[in-house]
Amino acid sequence: MATTESIQKAYINYVLTEGQQPKSVYVFAKKNKMPEDEFYRYFGSFDAIEQFIWADLANRTLTEIKTQEVWGQYSAREKALSFFYSFFELLKSSRSFAVYSVKKQPKGFTTPAIFTGLKTAFENFADEILKEGIESTELSDRKFLSKRYKDALWVQFGFVLHFWINDNSAGFEKTDEAIEKGVNVTFDLFQRSPIDNLFEYGKFLAQNSGLKETMGFGN
Repeated sequence: MATTESIQKAYINYVLTEGQQPKSVYVFAKKNKMPEDEFYRYFGSFDAIEQFIWADLANRTLTEIKTQEVWGQYSAREKALSFFYSFFELLKSSRSFAVYSVKKQPKGFTTPAIFTGLKTAFENFADEILKEGIESTELSDRKFLSKRYKDALWVQFGFVLHFWINDNSAGFEKTDEAIEKGVNVTFDLFQRSPIDNLFEYGKFLAQNSGLKETMGFGN
């Protein structure tokens, strides 16, 4: 009897051997000696298999990093770095499939459907650590902008994924460097800066504009 795992393995083996998805579920099922309806018991389409694989990678990463003894002591920045490093370390074992899956996606600004589950898991994680960072004052709580922090992290994740796909360095050391620099720069932008002080000063002046009259600068 087929299982979620056996169908995944058979699908990965097929696309890596043939370089494309099967022509139909019927062809795939016949090749793997299973009734067609057994496939649909687990997945609605081939893209659904890929969506499951990517989401599973994210969830396995989260399970792994959150069980670390030091997890509770990490800052938001350290938790983000831990996710990035662990995810791409886990992805190494599925590199051939990842390269195939990413490269067949159409170019554009919208997130491909196969990354829907991955994005949901990532954004839930990002929301969690960013709220912790704001509450601890590690990160700056900016009106309107704070809600976009997770979007910036998702863009950074997408950049690193495509960087890793094209990384030919030994042990993917260049990707590790891209993670370190990219995540740190992103979190630097989330932290308090002189710009925040300038905005607060401008807000203070706007709210206390009457001071100029009392100080003799009204004319």
